[in-house]
Amino acid sequence: MTETPRHEVTLRFLAAPTDQGHSGTVDAGRVLEWVDKAAFAAATAWAGTYCVTAYVGNIHFREPVTVGQMVEVTASVLYTGSSSMHINTTVRSGDPKTGELSEATRCLVVFVAVEDGKPVKVPEFVPRSLEQELAREYAISRIAVRDEITAAMKEQVYSDAGTAERVVLRFLAAPTDVNWGGKVHGGIVMEWIDTAAYLCATRWAGRDTVAVFSGGVRFYRPLHIGDLVEVEARLIYTGNKGMHVAVHVRSGDPKGAELELTTYCLTVMVARDEQGDAVPVPSWEPVSEEDRALWQHARDLLEIRAKAPGNRLPDHLLGAGGSGAGEAGSA
Repeated sequence: MTETPRHEVTLRFLAAPTDQGHSGTVDAGRVLEWVDKAAFAAATAWAGTYCVTAYVGNIHFREPVTVGQMVEVTASVLYTGSSSMHINTTVRSGDPKTGELSEATRCLVVFVAVEDGKPVKVPEFVPRSLEQELAREYAISRIAVRDEITAAMKEQVYSDAGTAERVVLRFLAAPTDVNWGGKVHGGIVMEWIDTAAYLCATRWAGRDTVAVFSGGVRFYRPLHIGDLVEVEARLIYTGNKGMHVAVHVRSGDPKGAELELTTYCLTVMVARDEQGDAVPVPSWEPVSEEDRALWQHARDLLEIRAKAPGNRLPDHLLGAGGSGAGEAGSA
């Protein structure tokens, strides 16, 4: 009788001083690195082979993680396609003296099993309880919404005609960024994304900012150690407290002139006061035709995400003047 592969993995550790970010707590990018590691462990345990990150979405940062807290990251396979695995990943944290943990972040990650650079078939995940059946239905319900989001993001044009706040970071991918397959770790790429989004939003708001949501993180191609990396973050929309920042990661051979798109996503940042509470941000008004197209693109994504089961339009699109994380929707 063939043994059923393990479908769930939990990592436990203490948040270290080196995990502390710009705002005194653990940055969203580092949390996403943990998410990617746990999801990778679950994917490889199920597939029995090397796996790569294909997509990360519906990322809600509910509570900050602080240095010294116990962190628990649980990744569970919800649904399998031919070569893909849809994995729910939850990050919980709390006081190690009491052992009481609360949810900090939850997201859905899609991994693909590969051998010799090509997708390979994975064992089918068959639910064995009502809870697993409902989780499987949830994962399936997000496929159509995710495809629509991906298509909308792929078609959007970004050029120098845009006038909004924009930052570009450039550096070489270092050997310390390597994953288990010799490429750059997907979690590291998401940490770069968070850094660029933070810089862009902080410049606009003139205050410290943190991520409350990130979605549509699509990995198009592998990024190699030694590649020239360009991370571009651009403000495309503001609500009352939320700043929607589009981030593109491009990479290529530093000896050449061409960089190819590696990863793209949309992150929602909020500004905070000295007490850590979200505060209103300056409104961004589109100026050029491209500005107006990107402004509408952000609103279109909110409407697409509202189609997912359990989601709704944020208050400010319903005419009620929403704020904070409520402006993010879901992805």
